Amino acid sequence: MNNNSAFENEIMEFACESDGVRLDLYVSQMCELTRSNASKLVEKGNVSVNGKTVTKKSFPTKTGQSISVVLPPVEICSAIPQQMDLDIIYEDDDIIIVNKPQGMVVHPAPGNPDKTLVNGLMYHCEGRLSGINGVIRPGIVHRIDKDTSGLLVVAKNDNAHNNLAAQIKEHSFKRVYKAVIIGSFNETEGRIDLPIGRHHTNRKKMTVTSQNSKEAATNYKTIEVFRGYSLCEFRLETGRTHQIRVHTSHFGHAVVGDPLYAPLEGKNPFNLTGQCLHAEVLGIVHPTSGEYMEFKAPIPSHFERTLELLRKNYN
Repeated sequence: MNNNSAFENEIMEFACESDGVRLDLYVSQMCELTRSNASKLVEKGNVSVNGKTVTKKSFPTKTGQSISVVLPPVEICSAIPQQMDLDIIYEDDDIIIVNKPQGMVVHPAPGNPDKTLVNGLMYHCEGRLSGINGVIRPGIVHRIDKDTSGLLVVAKNDNAHNNLAAQIKEHSFKRVYKAVIIGSFNETEGRIDLPIGRHHTNRKKMTVTSQNSKEAATNYKTIEVFRGYSLCEFRLETGRTHQIRVHTSHFGHAVVGDPLYAPLEGKNPFNLTGQCLHAEVLGIVHPTSGEYMEFKAPIPSHFERTLELLRKNYN
């Protein structure tokens, strides 16, 4: 792989929110690093607690501590083609519609250098993807989180990419999700219009905030109600990072299985490996023909199992 770019030193600062967690483990979680890389940073003196350098990996954290981490330059490499079993829903000379499984990362990034959707697409399309987003994210117009399953449209040329990006900007891009949430909304359907920005202490999280934020609008409809849970449909007007996860958790109705936003008692009651959230419907205007096209991906097996358990044990 050829190196294409490098980031400069970055200093991450955050307030600790956990007691008794090993410092290397907490740094790995907060900075999205492998445990091994986090341990090396601690040992090298790149981590300080309350202004004092700590080199002991097992140093226990305490709530309220101020933790600072100096991240060294990270080399970003270009995506390489890798043969993978992709669930392709539709393909032509301009676009490709893929049903991404839960657990798959969309594009390479520090900590996930390969085996991503982009790596598989590079192999499948023999490199014929839009180059607008560079060598790391070729063809990627929008993305969904690692542990969210469902539909993505990928551009195979720059004209298609620009056209699809304009549809997203104009809010004419149709994206409908299904999710199992904790509890239920007071109204069976409605619209959430609250701005979203980066969380002020936890860089992995987004939050509803008026500071350094962007508008975010989500339409919801309750499909089925269980004891303590609901199956809901969400239609995005905007596409902010973690939008559905943030908007639902803001009202105390986090997505079931969400390791980042769900309260402790609702994190994983159904042995899920991530949030029960699926991008079920995708509607676009074809960038060349001008024809409206709509695609639907079936609910994945882990989602179906969760619904079966809810219908059996939570009615």
